[in-house]
Amino acid sequence: MLLSEQEQHDIKSSESITSNKYEDGYIVSVRYISSNRSYYFYTSDDSLRVNDKVVVETVRGLELAVVIGEPKDIREFVLDLELKPVVRRATQEDEENYEINLEKAQEAYKICEECVKQLDLKMRLIKAEYTLDASKVIIIYVADERVDFRELLKELAAKLRCRIELRQIGSRDRSKIVGGIGACGLPLCCSTFLGDFDGISINMAKNQYLALNIQKLSGHCGKLICCLKYEDDEYTRLRQGLPKIGQKLHYDDKIYKIASINVLTGAVRLESPENIINLHLDEVKELIESYKEG
Repeated sequence: MLLSEQEQHDIKSSESITSNKYEDGYIVSVRYISSNRSYYFYTSDDSLRVNDKVVVETVRGLELAVVIGEPKDIREFVLDLELKPVVRRATQEDEENYEINLEKAQEAYKICEECVKQLDLKMRLIKAEYTLDASKVIIIYVADERVDFRELLKELAAKLRCRIELRQIGSRDRSKIVGGIGACGLPLCCSTFLGDFDGISINMAKNQYLALNIQKLSGHCGKLICCLKYEDDEYTRLRQGLPKIGQKLHYDDKIYKIASINVLTGAVRLESPENIINLHLDEVKELIESYKEG
């Protein structure tokens, strides 16, 4: 059985390392409690069920996660990657430690914020989070320029007394972490279901006949909204064979220019210095064909 393209992508993103082949065991899909991202992990426990909480080993350390897909026999898949393992089922103590770590993370955030202010560093803190065993705290921040945080690390190490990782992220990742409500009235896609960010270009807006108003086309991150990508392929298909915007044609003994096309409804807006009319796309195509034949 071959993995789907999405499953292969998820597995490649599951913090895998060297090549290996498994003779037995299972693949299980989990989502970190602290985020909406899902990954595949290796487990020998086939009794795991959806919504079971587990402790997994990641490149950051131990993390608490929830099972979102039942285990699948690993021998059914073509797999050349070594997956990080599910360490164990989560215990009551693990869940309690997770809650304690949330409170500790808030304190770490405040301490780091004070240190940043004292050292006058040009960086904006976004979030602090501990690994499950509290052996490391990850401080996430954004900055326009490179920041020399050597002094900051010394200050934090003395006050927090654990390993410290300072992680700089971009504006899109910031929106993913912070969240918010989009122009559509729903929670941001990046903070709910998007795993990775696709490349978005202004040509996608042009392809969908959208007004090139950058302010309206930009999301909370200041970049072009991700949803421009969702229907781009369909618009590309629907635009095949359409007349060009600005093309001139004769109608009722007058010359009109195609001003806009609604590819979903088939409505075409024609403009002349004296008049504006709306025709269906089929009518416009007939006019163009008759003009060619004539």
